[in-house]
Amino acid sequence: MDYVNLGKTGLKVSRICLGCMTYGAPATGALRPGSHAWALNEEESQPFFRQALDRGISFFDTANVYSGGASEEVLGRFLKANTHREGVVIATKIHGVMRDEPNGRGLSRKSIFYELDQSLRRLGTDYVDLYQIHRWDYETPIEETLEALHDLVKSGKVRYIGASSMFAWQFTKALYLADLHGWTRFVSMQNHYNLLYREEEREMMALCRSEGIGVIPWSPLARGRLTRPWQSETTKRYETDQFGKRMYLQTEAADRKVVDRLGQISERRGVPRAQLALAWLLSKPGVTAPIVGATKVHHLQDAVAALSLHLTPEEIASLEEPYTPHPVLGFS
Repeated sequence: MDYVNLGKTGLKVSRICLGCMTYGAPATGALRPGSHAWALNEEESQPFFRQALDRGISFFDTANVYSGGASEEVLGRFLKANTHREGVVIATKIHGVMRDEPNGRGLSRKSIFYELDQSLRRLGTDYVDLYQIHRWDYETPIEETLEALHDLVKSGKVRYIGASSMFAWQFTKALYLADLHGWTRFVSMQNHYNLLYREEEREMMALCRSEGIGVIPWSPLARGRLTRPWQSETTKRYETDQFGKRMYLQTEAADRKVVDRLGQISERRGVPRAQLALAWLLSKPGVTAPIVGATKVHHLQDAVAALSLHLTPEEIASLEEPYTPHPVLGFS
């Protein structure tokens, strides 16, 4: 495993981050708010946490909304029982609906202070290494959010703060205001970026490189679409993931050309498509650690193997050639 600094901080993270959206469904099978039909329960999740540690992955990303908090619970219990706190980097997020109440979501000072304490309780830790705003809150002034996050860093409950999918002008505004007021700056951007969705290359990626922001892309394999021939396999997630269907439904004709090109190079190189797609992402300047989900043993095997797979400039150009502009997606 390779370890790199997250942006221009001194925090070392593994070059692969384990995404924990898939984990946390209650063992009874009853889904909490925010759960997904494809989520694994605690017993089913543990082998993937173990495999991650065995392969040197020390960076774990979850969110308060994943399985209504159950993802944080099962991750926290596993890490507490199987490693020491300073040996791992725990990232979680806030923004989504947690309760059917006026203040049960969003990025107000009230919500941030309350939800962090709930996340710490579920994770079984005194602090979070990276606390991220899951989306932009259009109902709360960004100044209120930034000052609240700054106060949490000063309290010792949060080490670093990060952001996720938003417009580049919004992220620029947040960075400017933090500098203006002497508040803690965002150090990372968790954005939607993969071979099928490259709109982040227009502004966000260049902004992050210029400002020394670590990029930790979500959905690096386009929800499995980059791991197999076009629509050749149906999975429980593929059948029930309505969010994923909405993201890629309008661009199927264009996306198929990219998937087919990936398959051609995969056959020529004799390596799995997932390794190629991740190797492409890892080759992009500014990318720190793709957030990889795993529900099968070979998923993390492919992710780690991608670190040693080097693509030629010709292969990179060939993979990128079929891409056509897409509607902006993933900000809500």
